[in-house]
Amino acid sequence: MKPDSPKKHTYFTCRGDVLEPTSATVVNEYPLQLIVNGREIATLIGSPHDLRFLVAGFLHLQGFVSSLDDFEMFSVCEEFGTANVRIKGELPERLKPVLTSGCGTGITFTLPAVNPVGVTPATDRVPRLPRRIFSLMNELTQKADHYRSHGGIHSAAIGRNGKIILYAEDLGRHNTFDRIAGEALFKSIDMAGTELVTSGRVSTEMVAKAALMGISVIASRTSPTDMAIRLCEQAGICLIGYVRGGSFTLYSHPEAIEEYSENTKIEGVTGFILAGGASSRMGRNKALLEVDGIPIITRTYRTLAALFHEVIVVTNSPHDYDFLPCRKVPDIYPNYGSIAGLHSALAHSSSPRSFITACDMPFLDPAIIHHLCAVCAEGFDAVIPYSEGGQEPLHAVYSSACKDVFKNAIRNGERKILDILERMNVRHVTYDEVKRFGEQGASFLNVNTPEEYEGIRIVK
Repeated sequence: MKPDSPKKHTYFTCRGDVLEPTSATVVNEYPLQLIVNGREIATLIGSPHDLRFLVAGFLHLQGFVSSLDDFEMFSVCEEFGTANVRIKGELPERLKPVLTSGCGTGITFTLPAVNPVGVTPATDRVPRLPRRIFSLMNELTQKADHYRSHGGIHSAAIGRNGKIILYAEDLGRHNTFDRIAGEALFKSIDMAGTELVTSGRVSTEMVAKAALMGISVIASRTSPTDMAIRLCEQAGICLIGYVRGGSFTLYSHPEAIEEYSENTKIEGVTGFILAGGASSRMGRNKALLEVDGIPIITRTYRTLAALFHEVIVVTNSPHDYDFLPCRKVPDIYPNYGSIAGLHSALAHSSSPRSFITACDMPFLDPAIIHHLCAVCAEGFDAVIPYSEGGQEPLHAVYSSACKDVFKNAIRNGERKILDILERMNVRHVTYDEVKRFGEQGASFLNVNTPEEYEGIRIVK
């Protein structure tokens, strides 16, 4: 495939314990299959410019050619990532792979698969605290300063629970990964779910090796390549770069890092935002409408992120919400309305209870949410509050037991949530009870029409 010119993508910058979207480019990494005299001899991995120079120089330094006269055919196809060359003379029957020891990726004769058979994606759904990443990188720096007697050495370490358990250094950054894997093998250390910190740029073969080790997080003092980012997305690995000065940049799976980590969170509850509506009455995606210059769904996300360890958006259009650093999951039964959103939320929840809200409520009140979660812990299937307009099933708490109830209702063709709730053990929270915690019901205000959107501007 022809290498693309650098494009800006949305990543996330972590300062303190808050994630903010940022637009940036990363270094391109390009694999080029090298075929000489009909034999595939190597894959060269490098930058995607002046590939003919890369190929010619490699063959010259390997001793296969001494001048341009030694080339009988020279073709580089950027579209398919192939260099097809015919040279005078014969290649050695056996080629010895040469791996560079410096900063470059160099030549590799076998690049490990990112998700080989028997290796599951690494993301373990346990959000890490930002200070855990800073602590590991600080400890890596201290170890490197202590052991290093001269410059030009890369270092890497494996950590668990914020503490380093394995450390390695080498001339080559990729060699440090091999050294760690070897020491873990000798010491029978299981690296699944650990964090890996490194001093060097993260490239594809490093990600592939980390995936084989079961690493959940890779953090570097510098940047990754574009292919490394894509491979981390596929492998379920959270990729972090530029860990320095109290901040870092998240390039893949930002949901692995917990925001507002210094807050006291509600335990045993996952927060969900349903963003699957058609917004037919509004005429445009109401989740993206701005209140005080902030999209409504961003306001909702920030409120929930300050309350729960994990927040998930249920949507069939995940790319519409790339600016949110959380996991996005689809409806399991699409085109079935809000009941499908409720079912999908509970199906994807790893908690015994879930607070589920719609994406068009800009003024969620944390005090009311705290109360609903506390009541649900008393053993109810669901806790449904009342507003002035009646029951609010899309601003409510549901136990995991409700998942099968909604699933069966969908299969039976039922769509009305309130009818289904009548068959469940529901704790109704009256409007008078709600008002003891919230601000005159503002938490339930939602936006369905242009008129309602205009009306919310004068609420606060």
